[in-house]
Amino acid sequence: MKKKNTFLFDLDGTLTDPMIGITKSVQYALKNYGIIEEDLWNLTKFIGPPLAQSFQKYYGFSEEESHQAVEYYREYFAPTGKFENVVYDGIPTMLGALKEAGFVLAVATSKPEVFAKDILKHFNLEQYFDFVGGALLHGRTDKAEVIAYVLENLNVEKDKVVMIGDREHDSLGAAKNDLDSIGVLYGYGDRVEHEAAGAGHIVETVEELEKYLLSLI
Repeated sequence: MKKKNTFLFDLDGTLTDPMIGITKSVQYALKNYGIIEEDLWNLTKFIGPPLAQSFQKYYGFSEEESHQAVEYYREYFAPTGKFENVVYDGIPTMLGALKEAGFVLAVATSKPEVFAKDILKHFNLEQYFDFVGGALLHGRTDKAEVIAYVLENLNVEKDKVVMIGDREHDSLGAAKNDLDSIGVLYGYGDRVEHEAAGAGHIVETVEELEKYLLSLI
């Protein structure tokens, strides 16, 4: 991979482990449709992709039902679920090292931007980022669109930018924007998913990610 000066980070499954908050919010939304899911691990497939797409894909919801399900999801997520979240070990240290080395850091997440900013502030991570870009509450949910939006707000050359994330949507969205990508395995995507999506490099741990990113200077 060529030398880089700008890193775009996914949020869920890359900077933080949102498992409890997201799955409980999905569980709450499904209950409004009479669907009872007691095992939260069965709902981890919702971590990463746009929510409306996942309700359609995994539960056969219509487009209208899926958008309503997202509204139910937010009834739980907005006040409670967004903070049922844990920063992965080593993330603050890595971000600090990258900033000290002079890299431009940004967040590109399919999570609504307003929630992403609340989460980053809550965990004292916002200090590391030059820009935080996310979805809109009603619109701009596709990862490629989010990445394009972040790039519009950063004065950087595309060939100097890399997208880092734990799901295929991160690499696919990066490719649509002519960016290189790095897949992380400590989140919710596996190696097969990353390879199929065209990730340019794959790492297993936060420590390995930090070492690789610092080598790109």
